[in-house]
Amino acid sequence: MGSLFRSETMCLAQLFLQSGTAYECLSALGEKGLVQFRDLNQNVSSFQRKFVGEVKRCEELERILVYLVQEINRADIPLPEGEASPPAPPLKQVLEMQEQLQKLEVELREVTKNKEKLRKNLLELIEYTHMLRVTKTFVKRNVEFEPTYEEFPSLESDSLLDYSCMQRLGAKLGFVSGLINQGKVEAFEKMLWRVCKGYTIVSYAELDESLEDPETGEVIKWYVFLISFWGEQIGHKVKKICDCYHCHVYPYPNTAEERREIQEGLNTRIQDLYTVLHKTEDYLRQVLCKAAESVYSRVIQVKKMKAIYHMLNMCSFDVTNKCLIAEVWCPEADLQDLRRALEEGSRESGATIPSFMNIIPTKETPPTRIRTNKFTEGFQNIVDAYGVGSYREVNPALFTIITFPFLFAVMFGDFGHGFVMFLFALLLVLNENHPRLNQSQEIMRMFFNGRYILLLMGLFSVYTGLIYNDCFSKSVNLFGSGWNVSAMYSSSHPPAEHKKMVLWNDSVVRHNSILQLDPSIPGVFRGPYPLGIDPIWNLATNRLTFLNSFKMKMSVILGIIHMTFGVILGIFNHLHFRKKFNIYLVSIPELLFMLCIFGYLIFMIFYKWLVFSAETSRVAPSILIEFINMFLFPASKTSGLYTGQSGYTLIRKDSEEEVSLLGSQDIEEGNHQVEDGCREMACEEFNFGEILMTQVIHSIEYCLGCISNTASYLRLWALSLAHAQLSDVLWAMLMRVGLRVDTTYGVLLLLPVIALFAVLTIFILLIMEGLSAFLHAIRLHWVEFQNKFYVGAGTKFVPFSFSLLSSKFNNDDSVA
Repeated sequence: MGSLFRSETMCLAQLFLQSGTAYECLSALGEKGLVQFRDLNQNVSSFQRKFVGEVKRCEELERILVYLVQEINRADIPLPEGEASPPAPPLKQVLEMQEQLQKLEVELREVTKNKEKLRKNLLELIEYTHMLRVTKTFVKRNVEFEPTYEEFPSLESDSLLDYSCMQRLGAKLGFVSGLINQGKVEAFEKMLWRVCKGYTIVSYAELDESLEDPETGEVIKWYVFLISFWGEQIGHKVKKICDCYHCHVYPYPNTAEERREIQEGLNTRIQDLYTVLHKTEDYLRQVLCKAAESVYSRVIQVKKMKAIYHMLNMCSFDVTNKCLIAEVWCPEADLQDLRRALEEGSRESGATIPSFMNIIPTKETPPTRIRTNKFTEGFQNIVDAYGVGSYREVNPALFTIITFPFLFAVMFGDFGHGFVMFLFALLLVLNENHPRLNQSQEIMRMFFNGRYILLLMGLFSVYTGLIYNDCFSKSVNLFGSGWNVSAMYSSSHPPAEHKKMVLWNDSVVRHNSILQLDPSIPGVFRGPYPLGIDPIWNLATNRLTFLNSFKMKMSVILGIIHMTFGVILGIFNHLHFRKKFNIYLVSIPELLFMLCIFGYLIFMIFYKWLVFSAETSRVAPSILIEFINMFLFPASKTSGLYTGQSGYTLIRKDSEEEVSLLGSQDIEEGNHQVEDGCREMACEEFNFGEILMTQVIHSIEYCLGCISNTASYLRLWALSLAHAQLSDVLWAMLMRVGLRVDTTYGVLLLLPVIALFAVLTIFILLIMEGLSAFLHAIRLHWVEFQNKFYVGAGTKFVPFSFSLLSSKFNNDDSVA
């Protein structure tokens, strides 16, 4: 409790580490997470520090491990995570591990390169076979004319209309065949027509199946094309256009025999490539499976090694460069563990001279260290989100464990909704060791990290729901109502009492839609409900008026108690920091102001509850009017809650001129007194005017803040009213409609109505309303409670601990 009530006592220690044992000592410190290092080389660039070479080596190993993880993920091989975190590798094993990883990287890159090359060749051969199959039906050529080609004259010299020239055109026919992307066909055809001026014949056919692109690996739709052209010049242009549109061009056979030979050769090569590619993939998978077994431990070891060298770069060397000097912040309770860690590191390195530590005095403000566990961590995070506590000041998280879920429950008071939230949080708590919850999405992980907060919020909401007697907007009659309706009938009372009381008879019941119970009549009110609000109020037409009065006063009472408790906690801060004058001049006046005004308001609330009964309730004065009269000093006499509460009598009636002159004279005398005081204080060593102005500003802020903060606690009433009314509206619009349907189709309609009611209850009343109440509870703690005593201007203690390093594998950078 001492650690949670106030941050731990810290000390500044100086570590003397031998050069040969520094690595092992920091490895032992990192495993225990005891100290926070100070950077003694702040003026030295990161690239000029002593161990920059070792850091670069670790970064190279990280790069190799990132490549290995990417290849393992690409092969769909699971990455096993070790049960325990392996320690940092010894220095003598670092070079061996680096050599193994580099050799493995080179081997993987070669095998992967060969695999990609084989795969690309296979895809090209498959494309070639599809091209031969489709283009077989495009053109049937006569092989008898193929050997008798003559040189084709240039297009510029001969006329294309000459008959003999056209014969020679046919003799010089050439072909270009291949595959083109489906989206480029139209533009490709237009470009051929414009450039080649119609001296080409293009034939297309769409492939039945999509093929994988050998270059990009994308599965797309292809078109097979065959271009017939005349002349070498046109042929060069066609080939350039095919290159521009990234067509996959393949040789076109001149004869049917050649086509058949090429087809047979392709089939043989494809079978061989399938065999070789399968063996290559099996070998690559074996290498990756073997690498996956140790990649987790390698990632953790490299991270730890890099963290050690980063800490060593913060150390400075002595004059002889044989000893490293480090300065660390360490809790006084962990000094013995720090000495043991240094001894352990020196023993593992085999050094003859052990490393040691020395405590040095300092006037610097240490970091704030508050130990937490899985239960208190969530509440401490709420406080730290406002600001990390100053060193050794009172920690609000200890009290937030109770006050935060309670104030939330005041706004969220519903037995049914609180029980559902409690069950959800209990499910998270019971399965907190499940690995999928820690690796879930951000929203689910947020719920998981605050599972104990949700557990207490649900539990407290069950309690406030019992107090409000509200369960899904309905009341529960557990002990029987304390109100008796039959006692209002005239037949239950003697005739002598009929004139004194307003009683009912059959005519009154028949002709009045609204009847009022009078608690002053004997037998009508038999006593309060044992727990919470009487269920009969759920049937009353003035239910909202009664609950508003109750919840409004309850909010004011809880708020004033909460703020007063914050002022009292400030006294503990003043006592600890030995500022006794702050107790007499700050805390006690604050308490007097709070209790004399708002504490008196609480007294009036309880006094009115206890003194005035049902018979005298109609003549009871308004607490709000009496509270306002405290400041307005009305001239007319008021009744008040008790004799002598308010009003005053003038002893002597002076004229307005005398009063104004007297007031101005007092003001002038007061000014002279202040001026004389200022002249006297000007001779003092300290600046009294500055101190006076600071205290005046603080006094004004506190006085105005108490008023606004007290009004701010009315959000407890407002949110509770909104939650109850929204729950009532949801019940009236869904469940009441479903329950009023006749029995024939009522069951069929009731099932979807219940399902819709459950969905809307979860998303609107539990999630949205719960989030709203959660944020308002945070505001009440940050602004209204913590500002009374909590400064929150400290720095968090961040120890050098390997447990803070991430050990998860990410898609982009698995060891970052």
